[in-house]
Amino acid sequence: MGVVTDRRRVVRVREGARASRPDTLAVEEPLMVRLVGPGDLVSRARPLGVVPGGVVPVGGLVPAGGALPDGVLPGARPAGTTLTMTMRTPGDDFDLVAGWLVSEGAVTAREDIAGMRLCPDEDNTVEVALAPGVEPPRQRAFATTSACGVCGSDTVVEVRAALRWPVARDAVTVGTDVIAALPDLLRERQRAFDRTGGLHAAGLFTADGEPLYVREDVGRHNAVDKVVGAALRDGALPAAGTVLQVSGRASFELVQKAARAGIPVLSAISAPSTLAVDLAEECGLTLLGFVRGDSMNVYTRADRLR
Repeated sequence: MGVVTDRRRVVRVREGARASRPDTLAVEEPLMVRLVGPGDLVSRARPLGVVPGGVVPVGGLVPAGGALPDGVLPGARPAGTTLTMTMRTPGDDFDLVAGWLVSEGAVTAREDIAGMRLCPDEDNTVEVALAPGVEPPRQRAFATTSACGVCGSDTVVEVRAALRWPVARDAVTVGTDVIAALPDLLRERQRAFDRTGGLHAAGLFTADGEPLYVREDVGRHNAVDKVVGAALRDGALPAAGTVLQVSGRASFELVQKAARAGIPVLSAISAPSTLAVDLAEECGLTLLGFVRGDSMNVYTRADRLR
């Protein structure tokens, strides 16, 4: 777990008076994701439980010289390819990488990832090995930022056509009282936001409002990727019958990430964009915005609300 917050001195001005005081800020640092072969992870791994250097497949750490998952061959992938660089809040980095790979359409099951580890030689670098037969995300300009993100598909039709799990067929229904309660349930679990006021959050909930995963990050897209990645690593995708609650607005990219994870309902505290609504309509995803108190706007698939 990385350092999530840090202290800086500020000059606070209130009613004309100035005072120097410490302030707690959210940490933002780059994260590089590098593609390596499964053999590279094991050959360079340190003993079990040591981080950085721990190889993390589906269920835990693999020690140096330990066995790879069945069917994974050493050297099955070329080493050293940089997949992406993103600005994020440290912590839950393996979830972030796994969720990003889901959002890019590269993986759909935890078995698609042979292993991950923090690079022992470089700070803020995660090395990931894909299972044999799993292709990395398509080559393009993968530079991303925590502010807006970049996703793999370019058009609404392309996203819908590439979906592994058609969310339009999900028969889940959710009470409007459950939706109305989600922003507060999410806010109660934003520990770092309590200290900084500067982090987004995303939470995956059951249709009854029970929290499954909650993650925070300076980037709202990163927060969603961390939630999706946690679900993937637990073998919980597709996330059928669930609701994704986000702390900000609903963009095209967030709708894409939800649909790619098989999440049928996306609820946002703020407004969606026009392209987000178009994509939700095309995919058959229920999209809600301005969910505040007992009020909300339902932009698509209102039939799922009761």
